[in-house]
Amino acid sequence: MFVDDDNITDLAVQRWATAHSPRLAELMTGLVRHLHEFARDVRLTEDEWMAAIEWLTAAGRISGDKRQELILTSDVLGLSMLVVQLNNQSSPEATPATVLGPFHIDGSPAAPYGFDMSDGIPGTPLFITGRVTDLDGTPLPHAVLDAWQADADGTYESQLPAIDEARLRAKYRTREDGTYCIRTIAPRGYAIPMDGPVGDLIRKTDISYFRPAHVHFLIDEPGYQRLITHLFQEDSEYLDSDVVFGTKDALIVSFTERPAGVAPDGTTLEVPYLHAEYDFVLQRA
Repeated sequence: MFVDDDNITDLAVQRWATAHSPRLAELMTGLVRHLHEFARDVRLTEDEWMAAIEWLTAAGRISGDKRQELILTSDVLGLSMLVVQLNNQSSPEATPATVLGPFHIDGSPAAPYGFDMSDGIPGTPLFITGRVTDLDGTPLPHAVLDAWQADADGTYESQLPAIDEARLRAKYRTREDGTYCIRTIAPRGYAIPMDGPVGDLIRKTDISYFRPAHVHFLIDEPGYQRLITHLFQEDSEYLDSDVVFGTKDALIVSFTERPAGVAPDGTTLEVPYLHAEYDFVLQRA
């Protein structure tokens, strides 16, 4: 059969429907239909098609072990949060999930209760304490909290090529009563990387390219739904315009100012510090 404007979509769908996996067949035939409909709807030109190909190529080239431009692309298009919402229909009592973001690095070092993952990096001391429980309030001992964040300048480890060791990231484990204590510095709201293809595209719009101040968490406890989430600093800038659509009311917490003295980890600080409290609630898988 010869191809024309009327039958090209049906022919492509028929071919991809032969995928050996039923799920792959469903995904690919749906993708073909939507891509073809998009091209028809906007009357895509050949120059625009080539520009898109070159943009995707550039996004692939700039990505690596410490940077994922295509995750960032998904984030700013709202696709990442949509996928999170579709796949995390949890109980209202469970901690809400949000985006992973492009800066997570596997293999963070294990850290004891109260360990300072800022390790001398300048900034206002911040302690985050609380418990990890199930929906019934039962504490989960030995649960691992994989935490990472930007520094006081809004910069992540992966944005610093000269850094070859863990910086502002660690894996904490809860105690027998489900409690945890993280010591770090207060993060800063920051601009997403604007030196790549995503930045080039954002600059052609009026979109704010900033994120509010936050700390990332990943909790992957056996028997429970994997939780990827943030804690956002109350009253920080950009809460209402988060470029990756990740802000949720239930994840906004107070970073309360405390005077110098005994800190939550039992040590004595000679300077004032901030303290945030949050209980992570997991839902069974």
